[in-house]
This record gives sequence, C-alpha cells and structure tokens, in this order.
Amino acid sequence: MTNELIKRINELSKKSKAEGLTDEEKAEQKALREQYIKEFRQGVKNTLDNVYTLDEKGNKVPLKKFPQA
Repeated sequence: MTNELIKRINELSKKSKAEGLTDEEKAEQKALREQYIKEFRQGVKNTLDNVYTLDEKGNKVPLKKFPQA
C-alpha cells in the first residue's frame, strides 16, 4: 500500500465533501478504494498465515482456516 494511494483517496474524499466530484473522479475514487481494500485484505491474510498458537504440549500449530462465506 503506497502513501500516494492513501493521499489520493484522502484528497478525493475532502474534495467530495467540499465541492463534489465529477463522474470521472467518482470512478477514480471507487477504483482506488477497491484497490486499497484488496491490498488491506491481502496484508491481513499474510499476517494471519504466519500466526501460530501453542498446543498443550508446546508445539506450534498454525491457525485453522475457516471456509469463506
């Protein structure tokens, strides 16, 4: 996730509240938000893939994967 991406999302959000967005800017805002959410979810998934718990015997056990809804 780049700082430029977040900065542009924030700029569009402020402009939207202040004066409104053109149709082109609305489409850009939607695409940037989708990209941000995709990258955020991937980061959370990567983190959880590397989380382990300890069982009763002290062995590392990866988190269980739950079926997606």
